[in-house]
Amino acid sequence: MNQTNHILIVEDDPAVATSLQAGLERDGYAVTWKFTGEEGLGFARDHNPHLIILDVRLPDGSGFDFCRQMRLVGVRQPIIMLTVQKEEMDKILGLEMGADDYVTKPYSLRELLSRVRAQLRRAYGELSNTDADLLYINDLVVDRGRGLVTRGNQTLNLTPTEFRLLVFLARHRGQALTRDQLLDAVWGYDSEIESERTVNVHVRRLREKIETDPSHPTLILTVPGIGYRLSSQG
Repeated sequence: MNQTNHILIVEDDPAVATSLQAGLERDGYAVTWKFTGEEGLGFARDHNPHLIILDVRLPDGSGFDFCRQMRLVGVRQPIIMLTVQKEEMDKILGLEMGADDYVTKPYSLRELLSRVRAQLRRAYGELSNTDADLLYINDLVVDRGRGLVTRGNQTLNLTPTEFRLLVFLARHRGQALTRDQLLDAVWGYDSEIESERTVNVHVRRLREKIETDPSHPTLILTVPGIGYRLSSQG
């Protein structure tokens, strides 16, 4: 892996952080470790690391809250959350706050490295090597080369997962897609949270960002008994 891939770890346990940092650096990444959520938030905002590994339990607050704050200040990079919790609701909460993946402690370093590679590949590799840079969805312009979605002069703050979801829907515009199809295409088989609720959460978040009235969507339509489709109108 190229050394220019910079990973931020936000973790208050020095043993966990130093072990994780050493493993990532052996794999060729540049790594920065921050102890608190506020430090991590500031670094992510000011230095734009390629990926963030964020612990849920931090000395100055919940990682869920700091994940949400990162998204609010415009941090678009992939976020992988670490937690000891195994309940499905905690995983869904992490996704609601804008996380892209979720790893439960204890985990193997090999597993986490696999998740890191997958997120980097999807966010920077697959999206930057496309045969057509621009997609048009009504008044939205999807720039696959730069990973941006704009409406007029406004850039919409989509996470990498939301962006991939929108691109996949746009590439199959008008086609009813099952949740399993969306999971396979957007998250891949190595995602820990392979459930219908994962797709539902991200579709809801995406609607909130691109629909004029998210409670009455006209772009991403629900197909009862199947899944979702992107409207073929416009």
